Amino acid sequence: MIRSIIIWILTGILFITTAQGLMAQAQTDFIYEPTPENLENREWFLDNKYGLFIHWGIYSVMAGGGEHGIAEWIMNQKEIPIESYENLANFFYPVEFDADEWVAIAKKAGMRYITITTKHHDGFAMYHSKVSDYNIVDRTPFGRDIIRELKEACDRAGLKLFFYYSQLDWHHPDYYPRGQTGGDYTGRPDEGHWESYIEYMKAQLTELLTNYGEIGGIWFDGQWDKFDENWYLDGVYTLIHSLQPGALIGSNHHLDPFPGEDFQMFERDLPGENTMGYSQTDEISDLPLEMCETMNGSWGYNLIDRNFKSSDQLLETMIRAAGYGSNFLLNTGPMPNGKLQPENVDTLMVMAEWLEKYGDTIYGTRKGPIEPQPWGVTTTKNDIVYLHLLDWDNEILTIPQFEKELQSVHLFGNQAPVNFKIDDDKIDLTIPSDIIKPLETILVFTFTAN
Repeated sequence: MIRSIIIWILTGILFITTAQGLMAQAQTDFIYEPTPENLENREWFLDNKYGLFIHWGIYSVMAGGGEHGIAEWIMNQKEIPIESYENLANFFYPVEFDADEWVAIAKKAGMRYITITTKHHDGFAMYHSKVSDYNIVDRTPFGRDIIRELKEACDRAGLKLFFYYSQLDWHHPDYYPRGQTGGDYTGRPDEGHWESYIEYMKAQLTELLTNYGEIGGIWFDGQWDKFDENWYLDGVYTLIHSLQPGALIGSNHHLDPFPGEDFQMFERDLPGENTMGYSQTDEISDLPLEMCETMNGSWGYNLIDRNFKSSDQLLETMIRAAGYGSNFLLNTGPMPNGKLQPENVDTLMVMAEWLEKYGDTIYGTRKGPIEPQPWGVTTTKNDIVYLHLLDWDNEILTIPQFEKELQSVHLFGNQAPVNFKIDDDKIDLTIPSDIIKPLETILVFTFTAN
């Protein structure tokens, strides 16, 4: 058994190393210099910290197919042929969709940007694509470009909109050779031209980057389907940055960032963690960071997935993410009628109440001077350090000494002073147990001016 585990681990390491090497081959000569507007947008991204992720497509009609863990992946998991799957478009008529309502909910929740699926792995475009009629305007009785409506609503409300785009495509015949998913069941021919698919992808990206005004960026997914493929990232990334120099590019490839990417993302894990098995990297880069998380166990709408995370659990994850210097992108899967799930909205409003009181310790902050600990995290802003006490029930908390001279410590909110004692390279904080409240005990550190 032990020998089998060792072989499995070594095989995994070899796979990851090989994947990184193969992927890097197409990038060796690519030098990326971000523009001033791109760097400015990175700072905006770091400041605003909290976004809404929206997974929506014709797959929502099947509502997960009556099984846990099946939603936007239902075509692959149920092995539905293209000929049958395409019929879902005939039933997609979200009569209650209201882009302004979605944006108003996100804004009230304290979110500063939205990332939405413009094309998921099933290949169906949720916008009016001219290079393929497999899209929401041409194939559904709804016939409206929801991406345009959402972009206009975001513009009115002052939120940025990012476009999720799947590089993986179970529908397109030129996505060939096929990867780990989307097998023979699809009915696609056993031949195709990979370079033609890359051109198709670039054509759709050009539509998204030229027909909807200025966007926040492109959120790629699916590259993990074929780690050993040449994805022509240099050409794709150059195209995006040439059309919108300020747009931020991130990719959920689960590997270290490649040249041309502007932020590093982590799927359902805090930076550096790998509890979900998606992060085949030990590197936390100097790029802006973002972690994404679900509210239950599904990204898309799943009728029977009632395993909703509590608002406290999600708040703690958001706070811990900020302690890593990371944004928090929280997902919802809208229902096929176009409404956001009421359970999700309720959770967002509870989190909004916390942000109304304590948002100053999150928005505009950067990673704090103390590495994240089991007891909590620190964030920093304008020479002030915030310490979020998340899991602590003793009266004395010992932390490392700061580089600057500590002047005072008080509780956030009521300004009550916190006693401290400096002893060489550490600081002992006295925090009466009767004032410790989960998520609400935040210490504010000020320092003597130089």
